[in-house]
Amino acid sequence: MSHDTEHLPFSRPLRIDEIKDGVSGSIEATAAEMAAIANLLDLKGLEDLAMTYRLFRAGAGRLRLKGELKAKVTQTCIVSLEPVQSELDVPVEAEFWPSEMIAGGALIADWPEPISDGKIDLGPLVYETLATSLDPYPKKEGVSFEWSQGAEQPRSEAGTSPFAALGALKRR
Repeated sequence: MSHDTEHLPFSRPLRIDEIKDGVSGSIEATAAEMAAIANLLDLKGLEDLAMTYRLFRAGAGRLRLKGELKAKVTQTCIVSLEPVQSELDVPVEAEFWPSEMIAGGALIADWPEPISDGKIDLGPLVYETLATSLDPYPKKEGVSFEWSQGAEQPRSEAGTSPFAALGALKRR
């Protein structure tokens, strides 16, 4: 996940020294934050963006998050260009590691989020989870895409293949 959080419209920093093992919490995006996120993700609408979570200490200064992201999303149908509404209910799991451990370049299967200046930021995690949970090809129910190049032309005796056209030229 990207860690350039300066341009993201959603930030929820937490100081790690104030986090108790097993603590529960929730965060909700404001209307202005949801409008900015919808604009960034090219959504027609975004409502009720929220995440509930629990944080656990994982040793060596690391934290583990388990939670659930919920949102109501309106995307554009790729066929009809009409609005397509959906509700997301996505499990979220992440680890937060001290920046020095991440910079060490260890082989990591799931790249952790950084703990920087004694803080973690749940905003980018919410944004990135939402972005990766969206349907990349939203399609309104009952709509289908049928390719057509116009009305089918009746075949002439000479045929309509390029070779038939060449044969006709040769016979002239």
